[in-house]
Amino acid sequence: MSSDDTNGGAELQAQLARLGELRAAIAQAIVGQDEVVEQLLIGLLAGGHCLLEGVPGLGKTLLVRSLGRALELQFRRVQFTPDLMPSDILGTELLEEDHGTGHRHFRFQPGPIFTSLLLADELNRTPPKTQAALLEAMQERTVSYAGTTHALPAPFFVLATQNPLEQAGTYPLPEAQLDRFLLHIRVGYPSEQEEHDILQQTTGSHSAQVPKVMDADAVLALQARVREVHLGEDVLRWVTRLVRSSRPAADSLSEVRQWVKWGAGPRAGQSLVLAAKARALLHGRFAATREDVAALAAPVMRHRLLLSFAAEAEGKSADDVIAALLRGVPFPG
Repeated sequence: MSSDDTNGGAELQAQLARLGELRAAIAQAIVGQDEVVEQLLIGLLAGGHCLLEGVPGLGKTLLVRSLGRALELQFRRVQFTPDLMPSDILGTELLEEDHGTGHRHFRFQPGPIFTSLLLADELNRTPPKTQAALLEAMQERTVSYAGTTHALPAPFFVLATQNPLEQAGTYPLPEAQLDRFLLHIRVGYPSEQEEHDILQQTTGSHSAQVPKVMDADAVLALQARVREVHLGEDVLRWVTRLVRSSRPAADSLSEVRQWVKWGAGPRAGQSLVLAAKARALLHGRFAATREDVAALAAPVMRHRLLLSFAAEAEGKSADDVIAALLRGVPFPG
């Protein structure tokens, strides 16, 4: 074995150890929610954005804040409201005067989106005009204003939250916006023991301190490492079939024909491959498996399926369709 191979292996082990430290740091403030934390870290490693959905009081904002504290990245939070304007997020131009020459000029004042980790709290409370202000940033990692394109910091990671219950004063996210999120993470109620521990931890005089364990360079190195993770041809073909099988057609599964109006696009396949690779690396493996794909099929695809009226009438969800796909689409070979 060459010294380069030895050094590469040591570097990989050090990176994996940092991932363990990152999980432990978040656990200082978050009780339970292991699956949610794992999916959040998968989104970070895969270089994608995450949408967290859950009823109020489940710690969504605290979870994102804890991640921000554990990472040595610039972190900003924007509370989305019905009167929020695009310039409140992107920034605006200010008219300045040079007192020496009297010359006036416009200077771009960057908004809160110019950060590495952006918490878009209650994204569905703002009108589509302001929601759309995030589209270019999420896809291109740039902001265009007054004919000039401004690059965002690297890495750039949007974590948005939304409340699934309240409908008054909310604006459903359009499909184009939803498709920009790598994962749609459902945040559920804690178990009885976890809820007991939450009450004990949050009502005393001691406040949890989240240590900083990873900087921007380490995050970028891990994101590059994810793309090096091996994914076999048979797994890749299965991902392709899963995504294509979500689209209604004459030869589709009966559940898809009955419950789905529009299926997932090619971006779903890209997201599922990257997410599976990130999960493998998070578990200390350098090869993604069928289990990685199956574990992430729901968070990757649930927001990319448009269900039919029949599905709504029968009380079926996107997760029911995805479960049928995992059962009914055969694995190659």
